[in-house]
Amino acid sequence: MANFQVNKTYQEINDKIRKGQAVVVTAEEMIDIVRTKGEVAAARTVDVVTTGTFSPMCSSGAILNFGHTKPPMKMAKVWLNNVRTYAGLAAVDVYIGATEPTVDDPLNQVYPGEFKYGGGHVIQDLVAGKAVHLEAEAYGTDCYPNKRLDREITLKQMVNAILCNPRNCYQNYNVAVNLSKRTIYTYMGPLRPKAGNANFCTSGALSPLFNDPYYRTIGIGTRIFLGGGVGYVVFPGTQHNPGKPRSEHGIPLGPAGTLFLMGDLKKMTPRYLVGVSLIGYGCSLSVGVGIPIPILNEEMAHFCGVSDEELLAPIVDYGSDYPAGTGRVLGQVSYAQLKRGTLTLEGQEVPTVPLSSMVRAREIAQLLKEWILVGQFLLGEPVELLPGSEQVHCVPTASRDS
Repeated sequence: MANFQVNKTYQEINDKIRKGQAVVVTAEEMIDIVRTKGEVAAARTVDVVTTGTFSPMCSSGAILNFGHTKPPMKMAKVWLNNVRTYAGLAAVDVYIGATEPTVDDPLNQVYPGEFKYGGGHVIQDLVAGKAVHLEAEAYGTDCYPNKRLDREITLKQMVNAILCNPRNCYQNYNVAVNLSKRTIYTYMGPLRPKAGNANFCTSGALSPLFNDPYYRTIGIGTRIFLGGGVGYVVFPGTQHNPGKPRSEHGIPLGPAGTLFLMGDLKKMTPRYLVGVSLIGYGCSLSVGVGIPIPILNEEMAHFCGVSDEELLAPIVDYGSDYPAGTGRVLGQVSYAQLKRGTLTLEGQEVPTVPLSSMVRAREIAQLLKEWILVGQFLLGEPVELLPGSEQVHCVPTASRDS
């Protein structure tokens, strides 16, 4: 590891936040600061960089505790607004997954299915303060004799409600095209034949794990913006794969790191938790996440200074290669190009379509910045970093330092 000219601690940065002295900028603002001042001077100047993303994150859901009924009940089967939940936790605890459709949804029997309502929509309705219909069945026991419950319930009436997302914030992702001769419907949205469109799904330079590609500051215990409230990184996400090939800037060239996130659902808002219907595919939940990156040294300034021009995503054919699992990549494209609205593939100009909202990603980064500036949000130092953080990276300061 390099000997850094700048060395800060979480405690020092949090003390500055408490005193209203911290310098906080968004990841987009940091790019120009690094280019103008260089990495060492930027690290001396800036204390925290805020990130943001808002996009469909299928591996999401909520643990809900309804409180005991009178007489008490050991719920065996539970539905919320006709969406099946998993009740095999305890008497009145359930997990509702974002991708679970209503029990009477025709799915893709009427192709392409509309998937109008599912678990993600239930979660959005709950945080919006709406009552949802709770139906529960049980087989009855001596201690839990009640066998049926049918009532309306709100989030406020629940004892506990925890957003529990096993895989969020993918570090880079595929750009999806369809080289087949028919329209296909995927979790990346509808893809027109013969590369009629290219869909992508991250916020680029604002995306959290692009700003800390080796997980130097993100780990178990990191405090974050989650769904409009405060949440935490509690573990590496499922499918966390830090060993992917990387660019000269340390950025994985395909889907790599992921985060397991949790937070108090009762303190979240429907603007940053939105139920999604993906035609021909299923239901999901768009989740707003913002992670503060402490600028502990010039290495972190370097990472947060990487721009959309320097971030590359793989182009993958979902018409053949993806369902066949070939692993073939058609090429790499920068996020700057994706955000311009077209890319070139084999001489053909292809319109690009974001599944992520840059408007809300910027809102999240700005809102988190404001929370920190007024002392409402302190940094949480992780008790353990994510797998992959041990990889050595030497900062190429010559290209960015004055």
